[in-house]
Amino acid sequence: MVTVLDSMNSAADYAEMARRPLDAEQCALVVIDIQEKLLPPIFQKEQLLRNAQLLIRAATILKIPALMSTQYAKGLGGTVAEVASLLPGTEAIDKTRFSCFGSDDFCSGLRRLPGKRTTLLLCGMESHICVTQTALGALREGYLVHVASDAVSSRTEWNWKVGLERMRSAGAVISSTEMMIYELMKASSSSAFKELLPHLKG
Repeated sequence: MVTVLDSMNSAADYAEMARRPLDAEQCALVVIDIQEKLLPPIFQKEQLLRNAQLLIRAATILKIPALMSTQYAKGLGGTVAEVASLLPGTEAIDKTRFSCFGSDDFCSGLRRLPGKRTTLLLCGMESHICVTQTALGALREGYLVHVASDAVSSRTEWNWKVGLERMRSAGAVISSTEMMIYELMKASSSSAFKELLPHLKG
């Protein structure tokens, strides 16, 4: 169990966490339940899909490991092809509990990731259910959590926003796809940034 948040118990502590720059070597990307039967009614689903793809591409370039989940795939379908195709070596971890941390397979997969991964970058759906419950589980386990606000969503705009507010109140840093990517890339002169740039312009 990581303990980054153990001593953070005030607004000043939260501000310090938000000031801390993202470090690719400490991050893992969690792609939550972007599934065939769940995606169609999602608010601003095209934005969610495009930004999740950008985060996955950036993670691949920067060698940030990724975990991918599905919620009851037998009934709700597998991960959409546009996402799964970018993670060819990653098998989705199927779950029935809404939080990824309710899955033993997810927790063991997280522990097996290479390096010391103390920060989780979250994208997926739904913002107010599986994403929020996963964020809360991660925070309880002591992880730093960054949520890409434009790469998560829900069936309604209200629930998308309420999910973000709950996660922020609990201690997650609410970010955006580009904010995360540019912070991880650090400089426009980096080879990683130049490799991703064509997709950022798309």
